[in-house]
Amino acid sequence: MVELNFSSGDKVKIRLAREEIEGIILESYDKNVVLLKLKSGYNIGIPKENILDLHITEEFKGNVIKTKSSLVKSNNKHSIGLVITGGTIAAKLDSRTGGVSWLTDVNEFAKFYPKVFEIANIKKISVPFMTASENMTFEHWITIAEHVKEMLNDPEIKGVVVTHGTDTLHYTSSALSFFLRDLKKPVVLTFSQRSIDRASSDAELNLECSVQMALSDCAEVMIVGHASENDDYCYALHGTKVRKMHSSRRDAFKPINCEPIAKVFPSKIEFLSNYNARDNGLTKLDADFSDKVGLIYYYPGQDPSILDYYLVQGYKGLVIVATGFGHVATDGENSWISTLKRLIKQGVTICFTSQTIFGRLNPKVYSPGRELEALGIIYLEDMLSETAFVKLGWVLGHKNWKGLVREKMLENISGEFNDLLTG
Repeated sequence: MVELNFSSGDKVKIRLAREEIEGIILESYDKNVVLLKLKSGYNIGIPKENILDLHITEEFKGNVIKTKSSLVKSNNKHSIGLVITGGTIAAKLDSRTGGVSWLTDVNEFAKFYPKVFEIANIKKISVPFMTASENMTFEHWITIAEHVKEMLNDPEIKGVVVTHGTDTLHYTSSALSFFLRDLKKPVVLTFSQRSIDRASSDAELNLECSVQMALSDCAEVMIVGHASENDDYCYALHGTKVRKMHSSRRDAFKPINCEPIAKVFPSKIEFLSNYNARDNGLTKLDADFSDKVGLIYYYPGQDPSILDYYLVQGYKGLVIVATGFGHVATDGENSWISTLKRLIKQGVTICFTSQTIFGRLNPKVYSPGRELEALGIIYLEDMLSETAFVKLGWVLGHKNWKGLVREKMLENISGEFNDLLTG
């Protein structure tokens, strides 16, 4: 066996019997296996006994980019605000472990995303926290909204970009859509599925297009990201009508029951649908929220007693992701009728959304739907389940809206309903 001398983080060229492989040495789970990160971003393990030669092409010098330069601002460019919260788009490769570390230094961020700073001045960067999006709670949503609102009300800032992890991004975009009232400027949430140090990264295009939308006339809460697997343009998508529809593709987010707001290129915008225009005035924060809401996915044969858990725990509202036009079992030993009736009588708000995602609920089509509607179920038409969950928590958080919950849930407050949808 060839004697191998290397350190984690070194760039190497490895010669095998039939090929040569280049990559970065990672910390290995097995002393007999060399773990290598390829240029494609994928990791492979190579048994040491299969290695004929290993040549170090660049020794590891550390992960931190050291720079004394400061951001150059130009009077010829408009200014935006940037809120960094974590996620792959705010991460870089840790060359020793193969994992990632956060980009929180302004100059380091600029080193990875120089074109963003060519489009606009970044007047203010805020890092309220750094976390993977699956770890977020409603308290994180409120914190983001507070930072965004402060930036929006700065007269020199044209719009705000929020970087965020992908997994729960559409929950956050829904929350900001409800929390930020009288919105006068663009709020753009963006992401990447692959970190900036990967050849296939989607991060740079997503950020460039996000800055374009933040400078635009569109005063909406939006998610901006790749429109396809190609690096040509992004879509700007309504914050309450968007969902992550793929676990790994760069065009993971899709508009649901509506059209995109715009096609966004690094140098231009092509609007595709109506939007609220930029205006003067201050944005208000309305972030009252009750976390005593639940999201339940119905499945065949599900025991309705699951609902009693939420009642005992003091939940005030439930969104049930029902089948088709809005159905759960209404006959047989697992009928939900009596349990739903009892919860509603005890003050629990019950809303239905659809598992089909596309289309809209209609309890009038079949008799089970009519029976469920008669109980007091609120059918949320074409509203997305995640949006419904966020909206219900927001509505129930307003104590002064007691007695108006049904009315508020069916009011089109932030574009959560598509009034033109007929299918």
